[in-house]
Amino acid sequence: MTTDVTVLDGGMGKHLERSGAPFRQPEWSALALLEDPDAVRRAHTDFIEAGADVIIVNAYGVVPFHLGDDRFADRGRELAELAGRLAREAADAADRPVLVAGSLPPLFGSYEPEKFRPAEAPAMYDVLVEAQAPYVDLWLAETVSSIAEATTILDALDRHDPDGGTEVWMSYSVPDDPPGEVVDLRSGESIADAVAAVVDRVAAITFNCSPPEAITVALGHTVDALGDRLGPIRIGAYANAFQPKLEGYAANEVILGRRDDLTPEQYHEICHGWIDMGATIVGGCCQMFPEHIEALTRLRSA
Repeated sequence: MTTDVTVLDGGMGKHLERSGAPFRQPEWSALALLEDPDAVRRAHTDFIEAGADVIIVNAYGVVPFHLGDDRFADRGRELAELAGRLAREAADAADRPVLVAGSLPPLFGSYEPEKFRPAEAPAMYDVLVEAQAPYVDLWLAETVSSIAEATTILDALDRHDPDGGTEVWMSYSVPDDPPGEVVDLRSGESIADAVAAVVDRVAAITFNCSPPEAITVALGHTVDALGDRLGPIRIGAYANAFQPKLEGYAANEVILGRRDDLTPEQYHEICHGWIDMGATIVGGCCQMFPEHIEALTRLRSA
Protein backbone atom coordinates (compact mmCIF):
# COMPACT_ATOMS: atom_id res chain seq x y z
CA MET A 1 0.00 0.00 0.00
CA THR A 2 2.69 2.49 0.94
CA THR A 3 6.43 2.76 1.47
CA ASP A 4 6.69 6.35 2.68
CA VAL A 5 5.82 5.68 6.33
CA THR A 6 8.18 7.18 8.93
CA VAL A 7 8.40 5.17 12.14
CA LEU A 8 9.09 7.04 15.37
CA ASP A 9 10.44 5.49 18.54
CA GLY A 10 8.36 4.59 21.59
CA GLY A 11 7.88 5.86 25.12
CA MET A 12 11.30 6.67 26.59
CA GLY A 13 10.29 7.10 30.24
CA LYS A 14 8.47 3.81 30.63
CA HIS A 15 11.12 1.96 28.63
CA LEU A 16 13.78 3.32 30.97
CA GLU A 17 11.72 2.15 33.94
CA ARG A 18 11.20 -1.31 32.46
CA SER A 19 14.91 -1.56 31.69
CA GLY A 20 15.86 -0.92 35.29
CA ALA A 21 17.18 2.61 34.79
CA PRO A 22 16.69 5.25 37.50
CA PHE A 23 13.06 6.34 37.28
CA ARG A 24 10.60 8.00 39.63
CA GLN A 25 8.26 10.93 39.96
CA PRO A 26 8.66 13.85 39.73
CA GLU A 27 11.77 13.66 37.52
CA TRP A 28 10.34 11.01 35.19
CA SER A 29 12.72 10.32 32.28
CA ALA A 30 15.07 13.13 33.35
CA LEU A 31 16.24 11.09 36.34
CA ALA A 32 18.33 8.85 34.10
CA LEU A 33 20.07 11.93 32.68
CA LEU A 34 20.99 12.89 36.22
CA GLU A 35 22.04 9.45 37.47
CA ASP A 36 22.75 7.08 34.55
CA PRO A 37 23.11 8.77 31.13
CA ASP A 38 24.36 5.55 29.55
CA ALA A 39 20.91 4.07 30.19
CA VAL A 40 19.44 6.78 27.98
CA ARG A 41 21.84 5.97 25.17
CA ARG A 42 21.02 2.27 25.47
CA ALA A 43 17.27 3.03 25.37
CA HIS A 44 17.70 5.01 22.16
CA THR A 45 19.65 2.10 20.71
CA ASP A 46 16.88 -0.33 21.66
CA PHE A 47 14.39 1.67 19.60
CA ILE A 48 16.84 2.01 16.70
CA GLU A 49 17.40 -1.73 16.68
CA ALA A 50 13.62 -2.19 16.68
CA GLY A 51 13.52 -0.20 13.44
CA ALA A 52 12.75 3.42 14.36
CA ASP A 53 13.56 5.94 11.65
CA VAL A 54 13.39 8.84 14.10
CA ILE A 55 14.40 8.92 17.76
CA ILE A 56 13.24 11.72 20.06
CA VAL A 57 15.66 13.48 22.37
CA ASN A 58 15.05 12.54 26.01
CA ALA A 59 14.27 16.12 27.01
CA TYR A 60 10.62 15.59 27.92
CA GLY A 61 11.41 15.67 31.64
CA VAL A 62 13.89 18.55 31.37
CA VAL A 63 11.26 21.12 32.30
CA PRO A 64 10.19 22.91 35.50
CA PHE A 65 7.25 20.55 36.00
CA HIS A 66 9.59 17.59 36.46
CA LEU A 67 12.80 19.22 37.69
CA GLY A 68 11.34 22.11 39.67
CA ASP A 69 11.88 25.77 38.80
CA ASP A 70 15.19 26.12 40.65
CA ARG A 71 16.81 22.97 39.25
CA PHE A 72 15.63 23.83 35.75
CA ALA A 73 17.21 27.27 36.09
CA ASP A 74 20.45 25.74 37.37
CA ARG A 75 20.76 22.66 35.18
CA GLY A 76 18.11 22.76 32.46
CA ARG A 77 20.48 23.82 29.69
CA GLU A 78 23.12 21.28 30.75
CA LEU A 79 20.63 18.40 30.86
CA ALA A 80 18.95 19.31 27.57
CA GLU A 81 22.37 19.47 25.91
CA LEU A 82 23.28 16.08 27.36
CA ALA A 83 19.99 14.60 26.16
CA GLY A 84 20.59 15.92 22.65
CA ARG A 85 24.15 14.60 22.56
CA LEU A 86 23.11 11.11 23.73
CA ALA A 87 20.46 10.88 21.00
CA ARG A 88 22.91 12.07 18.36
CA GLU A 89 25.52 9.53 19.44
CA ALA A 90 22.99 6.69 19.28
CA ALA A 91 21.74 7.76 15.85
CA ASP A 92 25.23 8.18 14.44
CA ALA A 93 26.23 4.72 15.67
CA ALA A 94 23.38 3.07 13.74
CA ASP A 95 24.09 1.10 10.58
CA ARG A 96 21.45 3.05 8.65
CA PRO A 97 20.23 6.65 8.58
CA VAL A 98 18.34 7.60 11.76
CA LEU A 99 17.06 11.11 12.39
CA VAL A 100 17.05 12.89 15.74
CA ALA A 101 13.99 14.94 16.72
CA GLY A 102 14.46 17.65 19.32
CA SER A 103 11.77 17.46 22.00
CA LEU A 104 9.85 20.58 23.04
CA PRO A 105 7.37 19.39 25.68
CA PRO A 106 4.91 21.12 28.01
CA LEU A 107 6.81 23.16 30.59
CA PHE A 108 4.29 23.23 33.41
CA GLY A 109 2.47 19.92 33.22
CA SER A 110 1.29 17.49 30.57
CA TYR A 111 -2.46 17.63 29.85
CA GLU A 112 -2.82 20.84 31.90
CA PRO A 113 -3.07 23.80 29.52
CA GLU A 114 -4.60 25.94 32.25
CA LYS A 115 -1.21 25.94 34.02
CA PHE A 116 0.64 27.42 31.05
CA ARG A 117 2.59 30.54 32.07
CA PRO A 118 2.89 32.67 28.92
CA ALA A 119 5.14 35.31 30.45
CA GLU A 120 7.75 32.75 31.57
CA ALA A 121 7.52 30.16 28.80
CA PRO A 122 9.42 31.93 25.98
CA ALA A 123 12.75 32.15 27.85
CA MET A 124 12.43 28.51 28.98
CA TYR A 125 11.79 27.28 25.46
CA ASP A 126 14.79 29.32 24.30
CA VAL A 127 16.93 27.25 26.68
CA LEU A 128 15.60 23.94 25.33
CA VAL A 129 15.97 25.01 21.72
CA GLU A 130 19.48 26.39 22.07
CA ALA A 131 20.73 23.38 24.01
CA GLN A 132 19.37 20.73 21.64
CA ALA A 133 19.91 22.54 18.35
CA PRO A 134 23.45 21.26 17.59
CA TYR A 135 22.22 17.67 17.66
CA VAL A 136 18.83 17.57 15.94
CA ASP A 137 17.57 17.01 12.41
CA LEU A 138 14.03 18.21 13.09
CA TRP A 139 11.95 19.65 15.92
CA LEU A 140 8.99 17.92 17.54
CA ALA A 141 6.66 19.91 19.80
CA GLU A 142 5.12 17.18 21.96
CA THR A 143 1.89 16.73 23.91
CA VAL A 144 0.78 20.27 23.07
CA SER A 145 -2.57 20.88 24.70
CA SER A 146 -3.42 24.43 23.61
CA ILE A 147 -2.87 26.82 20.74
CA ALA A 148 -0.98 29.16 23.08
CA GLU A 149 1.55 26.42 23.82
CA ALA A 150 1.91 25.67 20.12
CA THR A 151 2.51 29.23 19.00
CA THR A 152 4.91 29.95 21.88
CA ILE A 153 7.04 26.98 20.82
CA LEU A 154 6.98 28.05 17.18
CA ASP A 155 7.99 31.58 18.15
CA ALA A 156 10.99 30.19 20.07
CA LEU A 157 12.05 28.21 17.02
CA ASP A 158 11.68 31.31 14.86
CA ARG A 159 13.97 33.23 17.19
CA HIS A 160 16.63 30.55 16.90
CA ASP A 161 16.20 29.77 13.20
CA PRO A 162 14.46 32.70 11.49
CA ASP A 163 15.05 31.20 8.05
CA GLY A 164 13.21 28.01 9.00
CA GLY A 165 15.99 25.70 7.93
CA THR A 166 15.02 22.88 10.31
CA GLU A 167 11.74 21.04 9.81
CA VAL A 168 9.12 21.35 12.58
CA TRP A 169 6.44 18.82 13.53
CA MET A 170 3.59 19.87 15.84
CA SER A 171 2.11 17.10 17.99
CA TYR A 172 -1.12 17.90 19.83
CA SER A 173 -2.73 15.97 22.67
CA VAL A 174 -6.44 15.27 23.05
CA PRO A 175 -8.55 14.17 26.05
CA ASP A 176 -8.78 10.61 27.26
CA ASP A 177 -12.57 10.47 27.46
CA PRO A 178 -14.24 8.01 25.11
CA PRO A 179 -14.65 9.99 21.90
CA GLY A 180 -17.87 10.87 20.22
CA GLU A 181 -18.04 12.44 16.81
CA VAL A 182 -15.99 15.46 17.92
CA VAL A 183 -12.67 15.62 19.73
CA ASP A 184 -10.98 18.89 20.70
CA LEU A 185 -7.61 19.74 22.21
CA ARG A 186 -7.30 19.32 25.96
CA SER A 187 -7.83 23.10 26.17
CA GLY A 188 -11.24 22.74 24.54
CA GLU A 189 -10.07 24.47 21.36
CA SER A 190 -11.12 22.80 18.14
CA ILE A 191 -8.82 20.70 16.00
CA ALA A 192 -9.72 22.93 13.06
CA ASP A 193 -8.50 26.00 14.92
CA ALA A 194 -5.39 24.17 16.12
CA VAL A 195 -4.54 23.18 12.56
CA ALA A 196 -5.16 26.70 11.25
CA ALA A 197 -2.88 28.18 13.92
CA VAL A 198 0.19 26.24 12.77
CA VAL A 199 -0.39 25.00 9.23
CA ASP A 200 1.79 27.67 7.61
CA ARG A 201 4.66 27.01 10.03
CA VAL A 202 5.06 23.23 10.24
CA ALA A 203 5.82 20.27 8.02
CA ALA A 204 3.66 17.81 9.96
CA ILE A 205 0.77 17.73 12.42
CA THR A 206 0.55 14.70 14.69
CA PHE A 207 -1.12 13.61 17.92
CA ASN A 208 0.53 11.93 20.89
CA CYS A 209 0.19 10.87 24.51
CA SER A 210 -3.51 10.23 24.03
CA PRO A 211 -5.58 7.05 23.65
CA PRO A 212 -5.61 5.68 20.10
CA GLU A 213 -9.41 5.82 19.96
CA ALA A 214 -9.40 9.58 20.52
CA ILE A 215 -6.51 10.05 18.12
CA THR A 216 -8.45 8.33 15.35
CA VAL A 217 -11.21 10.93 15.66
CA ALA A 218 -8.70 13.78 15.88
CA LEU A 219 -6.94 12.60 12.74
CA GLY A 220 -10.26 12.66 10.91
CA HIS A 221 -10.77 16.28 11.95
CA THR A 222 -7.22 17.06 10.81
CA VAL A 223 -7.79 15.54 7.39
CA ASP A 224 -10.91 17.67 7.01
CA ALA A 225 -9.15 20.82 8.21
CA LEU A 226 -6.17 20.38 5.89
CA GLY A 227 -8.18 19.66 2.77
CA ASP A 228 -5.91 19.78 -0.27
CA ARG A 229 -2.93 20.64 1.94
CA LEU A 230 -2.88 17.04 3.19
CA GLY A 231 0.22 15.53 1.64
CA PRO A 232 2.41 18.61 1.57
CA ILE A 233 1.59 18.75 5.30
CA ARG A 234 2.10 15.28 6.74
CA ILE A 235 -0.05 13.83 9.51
CA GLY A 236 0.52 11.06 12.01
CA ALA A 237 0.30 9.88 15.59
CA TYR A 238 2.04 8.12 18.44
CA ALA A 239 -0.47 7.01 21.06
CA ASN A 240 0.04 6.01 24.68
CA ALA A 241 -1.17 2.78 26.24
CA PHE A 242 -2.10 4.15 29.65
CA GLN A 243 -5.07 2.80 31.51
CA PRO A 244 -7.93 5.33 31.87
CA LYS A 245 -7.31 8.01 34.46
CA LEU A 246 -9.40 7.74 37.61
CA GLU A 247 -11.24 10.69 39.11
CA GLY A 248 -8.82 12.89 40.99
CA TYR A 249 -5.81 11.86 38.90
CA ALA A 250 -2.93 14.34 39.00
CA ALA A 251 0.28 14.12 37.00
CA ASN A 252 3.45 13.58 39.04
CA GLU A 253 1.40 11.90 41.77
CA VAL A 254 0.36 8.65 40.06
CA ILE A 255 2.10 6.41 37.53
CA LEU A 256 -0.63 4.87 35.41
CA GLY A 257 -0.74 1.20 34.51
CA ARG A 258 -0.77 -0.25 31.01
CA ARG A 259 -3.71 -1.36 28.89
CA ASP A 260 -3.42 -5.08 28.19
CA ASP A 261 -5.26 -4.88 24.89
CA LEU A 262 -2.67 -2.73 23.09
CA THR A 263 -0.36 -5.54 22.06
CA PRO A 264 2.14 -4.95 19.25
CA GLU A 265 -0.16 -6.67 16.78
CA GLN A 266 -3.21 -4.71 17.88
CA TYR A 267 -1.32 -1.41 17.73
CA HIS A 268 -0.04 -2.32 14.27
CA GLU A 269 -3.65 -2.70 13.12
CA ILE A 270 -4.64 0.64 14.64
CA CYS A 271 -1.75 2.42 12.94
CA HIS A 272 -2.60 0.66 9.68
CA GLY A 273 -6.00 2.33 9.93
CA TRP A 274 -4.37 5.71 10.46
CA ILE A 275 -2.27 5.20 7.35
CA ASP A 276 -5.47 4.44 5.42
CA MET A 277 -6.67 7.88 6.59
CA GLY A 278 -3.54 9.56 5.20
CA ALA A 279 -1.02 9.32 8.05
CA THR A 280 2.63 8.85 7.11
CA ILE A 281 4.16 9.18 10.60
CA VAL A 282 3.51 6.55 13.29
CA GLY A 283 5.18 5.61 16.55
CA GLY A 284 4.51 5.06 20.22
CA CYS A 285 4.32 7.20 23.33
CA CYS A 286 4.10 6.16 27.00
CA GLN A 287 3.88 2.38 27.55
CA MET A 288 4.77 1.61 23.92
CA PHE A 289 7.98 -0.41 23.84
CA PRO A 290 10.52 -1.57 21.23
CA GLU A 291 8.36 -4.57 20.35
CA HIS A 292 5.56 -2.18 19.37
CA ILE A 293 7.92 -0.18 17.19
CA GLU A 294 9.20 -3.35 15.53
CA ALA A 295 5.62 -4.24 14.62
CA LEU A 296 5.11 -0.83 13.05
CA THR A 297 8.06 -1.25 10.70
CA ARG A 298 5.97 -3.66 8.67
CA LEU A 299 3.73 -0.73 7.73
CA ARG A 300 6.45 0.64 5.46
CA SER A 301 5.57 -1.99 2.86
CA ALA A 302 2.06 -2.98 3.93
